Amino acid sequence: MPPRPILITGASGQLGHALAARAPAAGLPARAIGRPGFDFDAPETIARALAAADPALVVNAAAWTAVDAAETSADAAFRANRDGPATLATLCRSRGIPLIHVSTDYVFDGTKGAPYTETDPIAPLGVYGHSKAAGEEAILAAGADAIILRTAWVFSATGKNFARTMIAAARRLPALRVVADQRGTPTAAEDLADAILAIAVRILAEGWQPGFAGIFHATSAGDTSWHGFATEILALAARHGTPHPDIIPIATADWPTPARRPADSRLDTTKLSQTFALALPHWKDATARIVPAILAQDETP
Repeated sequence: MPPRPILITGASGQLGHALAARAPAAGLPARAIGRPGFDFDAPETIARALAAADPALVVNAAAWTAVDAAETSADAAFRANRDGPATLATLCRSRGIPLIHVSTDYVFDGTKGAPYTETDPIAPLGVYGHSKAAGEEAILAAGADAIILRTAWVFSATGKNFARTMIAAARRLPALRVVADQRGTPTAAEDLADAILAIAVRILAEGWQPGFAGIFHATSAGDTSWHGFATEILALAARHGTPHPDIIPIATADWPTPARRPADSRLDTTKLSQTFALALPHWKDATARIVPAILAQDETP
């Protein structure tokens, strides 16, 4: 009888794509699913997908991630980030399936002035952060064997993200204005996927342990501002012939958006290291890998 797979939701997203691509190297049979086969707006698909896959473990990478759009689509954001994950966690509990769920640094307000630990009080500033915080609470309340991984500023060679946006803008504009007073950690989807898969391997090898349960922070090492991130991206891209515009630092107040964002959402990843012996690579190392991959993908006919 073939081994039961891990089920990866949110297959079309950056993280879902990375998880599906990297699961074989981790020795994990995987089934990745997205809309319409798995849709938090259609709750009946959740139970159907679990029954069809009969997974050994579920990684939930499906979410509403459009931070600004959430401000005017709160019901949809809460369905995707709270109600759907709550249903998934309840079904996982009833089937005895461990769940790894991905959350965000935006559950914090960014006023601590130091990296946040998992026990720091949350205080989201916008609908997106509130919906993700509510999802965390709902999953924990469901009583499943669940791990919640908060991450930040995810980017990759695929999908819509800050790195791809900066490279595209550099090709069109002589100068870019980039916010310099918001601090956090760019995190490569492939590095986060590797960490998640390593956790999954351990759970499946050892069985569920009480010490695995709860919230963990999982980001790349180091930190920067959006301006610092843009500077690194475009310096790397320029080595491959991409135009290098002026990168002008601006304040958050100079770039108003519908949703407020935390000024300093750095996350302390000590607990992840202590529990699972995992540390993600530095964000600069990840950027050095991903920028050439973006450029190569753009050149592919």
